[in-house]
Amino acid sequence: MNQIKAALILMAAGLPMLLAAQEQNPPVASNTEDADSTLMVHQLDDVVVNALRVGHNAPFAHANINKKEIKELNTGVDLPFLLDQTASVLVNSDAGNGVGYTDIRIRGTDNNRINLTINGVPINDPESQGVFFVNFPDVASSTSSIQIQRGVGASTNGSGAFGASINISNLAQEYSASARLSNSVGSYGLLRHSLNLGSGMLKGGFQFDLRLSKISSDGYVERSSADLKSFQFLAGWRSKNNKSRLKFNLFSGTEKTGQAWNGVLEQDLAENRRMNELGLKEDGTYYRNQTDNYQQDYYQLFWDQQLSHHWDLNTGIFLTRGKGYYDEYRIDEKYSDYFLPSPVIGGDTIPTTSLTRQLWLDNYYYGVLLNLKYRAPGRALVLGGSALQYDAKHYGYVNWAANGGVPEAYQWYHLPAYKNDANIYAKAEQQFGLNWLGTLDLQYRYVNYEIQGFRKNIDIRQENVYGFFNPKAGITYLGARSRAYFSFAMAGKEPNRNDFEAGIVEVPKPERLYDYELGYQYFSKSSSFSANLYYMFYRDQLILTGKINDVGAYTRSNVDESYRAGIELEAKHRFSKKFSAFANATLSQNKIKAFTEYIDDYDNGGQQEVLHKNTDIALSPNAIAQAGISYEPFDFAKDQSLRLSLHGKYVSRQYLDNTSNNGRSIQPYTLFNFNLNYTTSLFKQHDVSIIAGVNNLLNKKYESKGYTFSYYWGGLQTYNYYFPQAGRNYNLTLVLEI
Repeated sequence: MNQIKAALILMAAGLPMLLAAQEQNPPVASNTEDADSTLMVHQLDDVVVNALRVGHNAPFAHANINKKEIKELNTGVDLPFLLDQTASVLVNSDAGNGVGYTDIRIRGTDNNRINLTINGVPINDPESQGVFFVNFPDVASSTSSIQIQRGVGASTNGSGAFGASINISNLAQEYSASARLSNSVGSYGLLRHSLNLGSGMLKGGFQFDLRLSKISSDGYVERSSADLKSFQFLAGWRSKNNKSRLKFNLFSGTEKTGQAWNGVLEQDLAENRRMNELGLKEDGTYYRNQTDNYQQDYYQLFWDQQLSHHWDLNTGIFLTRGKGYYDEYRIDEKYSDYFLPSPVIGGDTIPTTSLTRQLWLDNYYYGVLLNLKYRAPGRALVLGGSALQYDAKHYGYVNWAANGGVPEAYQWYHLPAYKNDANIYAKAEQQFGLNWLGTLDLQYRYVNYEIQGFRKNIDIRQENVYGFFNPKAGITYLGARSRAYFSFAMAGKEPNRNDFEAGIVEVPKPERLYDYELGYQYFSKSSSFSANLYYMFYRDQLILTGKINDVGAYTRSNVDESYRAGIELEAKHRFSKKFSAFANATLSQNKIKAFTEYIDDYDNGGQQEVLHKNTDIALSPNAIAQAGISYEPFDFAKDQSLRLSLHGKYVSRQYLDNTSNNGRSIQPYTLFNFNLNYTTSLFKQHDVSIIAGVNNLLNKKYESKGYTFSYYWGGLQTYNYYFPQAGRNYNLTLVLEI
């Protein structure tokens, strides 16, 4: 904790940098239709959020999703599927219908490299660095806005944004009392019930909000059901002069899901696309409790203080508490792997058995956030950062063994892990004349990660310390109806828990990313268009190569050089009061300059090595394109609206590994979705909304993700696994608002 204290001292010591800023006030550009630059937004509800977000004129590629858009897309599926229409985004569902374990990729960047914060609080698991959306189901029902930053983006808290970041805000409260009841029904047993209640502003400046949600689904894939429950309690207080605000935010998610994370073997897709091999027992039946069970509670407390007309201070503390396990049936397990003697039955020593086991994770993630913000016409400054601590225990139980020999409630490992993560950043924005805006963002991040053993290698101990300096700078030209920008940003990322299992002989290197962005935007009352060129160059990116490390495990290896380069195009146009359309496309190359693939050779022993050059990065399509058209057929009164929408999306070929082998790839696919949104007012301020949708309108058989492995045994054997997604499916949502 000494390093965290030191980081806080550095944050305080940096205050004079801000206080020494110039006080001259150049004029503001005339085209600030949103009146927000990168840092200028002044809204005490979301001071922490705005300190991490970028504004309309920022020199970074980003997308904003507002409350109205979230509401129209929210039909009970997980959050990634609400973001699927934004540029460069791909989503996947293990269960195939968007409920349960889902993930998102942006520019090909996977879930473990996308930084996610809720109200500025880091959500990524500190060890795997992944985001598990199933841990906070139905968060969209109390979310007021979402921002996606593509590329490195602005400095943030928690795991480094290594290709993209997502910032969610769910602190907004209505001034008047309100209630909302949402009910959804859909294919494959989807049911969602959500109730939101708000007190509005009460005497003394207090207000309270509550959300209760329950989602259930059978899943498209066999035995991939989900039973999800969540709630949010939000308490706020503001002073009479509106310069001080306190908010306490508690939200929680509980999930029980059927395991579907193995995918479907390619040879089985033709016969049964919904097949799930997990939990299969020797007699051909399935283990009934092959499930994942987890609860995560998020406690957040924020204090916002307007110090003067120019200065705001925000502090926050948080605790994220998680505990759960997954239960599984295992065949032909060695007693020695569980540190147990082999039983003797009928005079014979029995070395293996079938068994059931539970693998547990019990963790606390807590810390403090701080932001001091200065704003003036044409100028904004922020000094901020965070100090975070993660304490985890990994342990497992054997509950039953077919051949006996296991003590009751037997725990065969108990392995703690600790991680300190502190960062400090200074962000400055200065307008020059009427047309130029300069941005500078400097961050230092400190990481100390200690692992006291792994489940398969309990004697390995790791402690690694990292320091990352992540500078970002950009310039924006502001025209009357357009803007152009250029930025450069650096990011560093430490290896995750699995990478460290390589042991003491070959410790993985941290990764570095150098991101160049060049963009142009045009906007008018009826149209908007943008083009963004990006070049993301990686040093020591960690990829799967098939190599076995010094303890016999397959982990990722560093490759010297790799890159992602492309162009992102976005356009919107309203043809008339009735017709509007949008389109976006990402055309890219995602390459590893050289790496060695290692293939197990059971015919001759050892591994064979294959050198590859200039190959595609796995699961990174060269083209993602989508378009949609909306039609509002009737001129209703002000209290009614009807909109019909058709949306199409194309995804080019994706490779399952890094060899650019068509035999290990996902076929290109095109999807169409249809949506209906109808809203009417009953009596006064009582709105009823109907949201109806048909997804995968043409009943396309497609897969969105997969993996592969090969070995030599009587020749080369290759096994491809895919995650099939649902065919044509339906949803219907009814929302009543008071």
